[in-house]
Amino acid sequence: MSEHLDTVKGHLLDLGLTIVTENEADALVVVDDEDNGIKQLVIDCEPPIVILEQLIGEVPSEPGDLFTRLLQMNNTLVHGAFVLDETAGRIFYRDTLQLANLDLNELEGSIRALSLALAEYGAELITYWKK
Repeated sequence: MSEHLDTVKGHLLDLGLTIVTENEADALVVVDDEDNGIKQLVIDCEPPIVILEQLIGEVPSEPGDLFTRLLQMNNTLVHGAFVLDETAGRIFYRDTLQLANLDLNELEGSIRALSLALAEYGAELITYWKK
């Protein structure tokens, strides 16, 4: 499993991301790319996949049409999706990729898709917490 983590870490460094935290035992890293809106992106190597997950926020007490909007936003995302955790209390961006043949371009595409989603929908999402 460490071999997969080393490959992922190498790709992340090649992409210029900052590794904030690393847990070799759990085969995961947390990265930042604040210039592109990425903060505390968890990248978890769980063979046969790698999971990319970033917290968007807690579900507001009065979500209104937030869930409908998230599904509509998902329709336009290049990679990944906005999802709820098991308790439906938190919203994440989540993507999964095959670990066995993961290459730099594939990982970069997934991370850039998150940046694009945040750039496109970030301001709108924030409005749900300002109500």
